[in-house]
Amino acid sequence: MLRMDTVTFSQHVEKLKVGLFGIGLDTYWPQFEGLRDRLSGYLAEVGRKLARPPVEIVNLGLIDTPEKAMAAGHAFRQADVDLIFLYVTTYALSSTVLPVVRRAKVPVVILNLSPAAAIDYEAFNRLGDRTRMTGEWLAWCQACPTPEIANVFNRCGIPFFQVSGMLHDDPTAWNEIESWIEAAKVAHVMEHNRLGGLGHYYGGMLDIYSDFTQQCAYFGGHVEIVEVEELAALRSEVSQADARRRVDEIKTAMDVQPDCPPAELLRAARTSVALDRLVERHALGSIAYYYQGTGTPEHEDVMSSVILGASLLTARGIPMAGEYEVKNAQAMKIMDILGAGGSFTEYYAVDYNDDVVLMGHDGPGHIAIADGKTKVRPLAVYHGKVGRGLSVEMSVKHGPVTLLSVVQTGDGKLKLLTAEGHCIPGPILQIGNTNSRYKFALDARNFMNAWNAQGPAHHCAVGIGHVAKKIEKVAALLRMESVRVC
Repeated sequence: MLRMDTVTFSQHVEKLKVGLFGIGLDTYWPQFEGLRDRLSGYLAEVGRKLARPPVEIVNLGLIDTPEKAMAAGHAFRQADVDLIFLYVTTYALSSTVLPVVRRAKVPVVILNLSPAAAIDYEAFNRLGDRTRMTGEWLAWCQACPTPEIANVFNRCGIPFFQVSGMLHDDPTAWNEIESWIEAAKVAHVMEHNRLGGLGHYYGGMLDIYSDFTQQCAYFGGHVEIVEVEELAALRSEVSQADARRRVDEIKTAMDVQPDCPPAELLRAARTSVALDRLVERHALGSIAYYYQGTGTPEHEDVMSSVILGASLLTARGIPMAGEYEVKNAQAMKIMDILGAGGSFTEYYAVDYNDDVVLMGHDGPGHIAIADGKTKVRPLAVYHGKVGRGLSVEMSVKHGPVTLLSVVQTGDGKLKLLTAEGHCIPGPILQIGNTNSRYKFALDARNFMNAWNAQGPAHHCAVGIGHVAKKIEKVAALLRMESVRVC
C-alpha cells in the first residue's frame, strides 16, 4: 500500500465486516454419514482464506432450513456486514437462501467452488455402495443449485455476483474473491468518508460543478463545508518551531531545488501544519479546494502556499483536489483506497511522434507514486490563479497505470470511467507541475476520442497499476454504471 507513516482517516473508520454462510439441506444429514461435517470443513476453509486484517469475517456456518435462514438474515443485519459471501457447499433449497439476503440487504457474492478440479471417477465408482456414492457426489455438486439461486434472486430484484472455480489451487477464482473484498473496502471507506469543501468553484468551469447530495447518494459519507477563514486562523497559531520542523519534513520527503527562497519554504510549511490541524479537527478523509482570496491578504497568503501541504496530505491518503473538483476528490480517494495512489491530472498536450498523451496538473501531486523524489520549484505566477510561490514537479512512476473519472451524465446520474495504459519514460515539461507521458492500447487520437465521448470533466485521477477490474466491482457494489475505454 502507498502510505507514509502518518495514520490516515481511513484507518479510523470501523472495520470492514464480511458475512459468510454456507448452504445445505437438512434432509441429507441423517442419510449420508459425515457429509455435514465435511461440508462444514469446506466452509471453515473458505473462512480462513477470506480472513485478513483488518477485515472481520462473520461466519454463520451452514444454513440448512428456512427457519435458520431467517435467523441468519437478522444476525447479518445486526452485525452490520458490508458484503456477504454465499458458499454453495452442495444442493440446497433456495428457500434457505432468500431470507438471509433479503433481510441483510447488502451485496452478495455466490461462491461456486468445487473441492478440487475433478472427481476421481475410478475411485468413486469403486465405492460400490450407492448410498456412499451419492453422499460423495453431493460433496461435489456445488454447481447444482446455483441456477436456482440466480433465478430466485433475479425474480426478487436482488443483484448478485458470482465466482466459479475451485476451493484449492485456483488463483483465478481467489484473485476474483480478493478483488471483491477490495471493492467492498472501497465502498466501506467511502461510506464513512468526510469530504471537505474548502473555498469555492473556479468560476466558469461548468464541467466540474457537482451536487453534494448526489455525491452522498452514490458514495455515502458526509460533505463538510470548511471555511478558508478557519484555515487562516489555524495558520496564524502555528509556531515558528512547528513551521521549521515541517520544513525539515518537506526536505526529507521532497527534492527542494536550490532556487527555492527559504522564506517561501517556511510560508508553505506553516500552511502545511495548519492544513493538518484542519483535517484533524474535522476528521477529513479528502478535500476539494479552491479560493482566490483577492483583497484579503491573509487568505491569499494561505491559499497561495497550500501546494506542498496538499501534496503531503495526498500522499498520506487524504487526497486534495484543486479547482474545487469534488468528483475528482472522490476518484482520487477511490484510487488511494485501492493502494494505487490517485494524483490529480488532465490532458496537457499530445506527442503524435511518440503516440503518447502528456497529462498532469498544476498544484499538488501524489508524491508517493512519483518517479523518484518530487521536485519543489518556485513559480513567479500560478497560471490562471492568484498568487505565486512553491509548486511540485513530478512524473508518475513508469509502468502500468489506470485513469479514473467520476462522471456526471446528461441524465443526472454518476458513472465511473476508466482506462488502463502505461506511464513511459521520455521528456516532460519542466514547468513546476506534475507531468507524465501515457501510452494506451488505443492510439493517442482514438484514446482521446473514446474518453471524451463518455463526457467526463477535464480532470481525472491517475494511479499506478492496472485496477480497472476492481473499480468495475466498486461500481457494481455501488449500483453505478462503469465504462472502460481501454
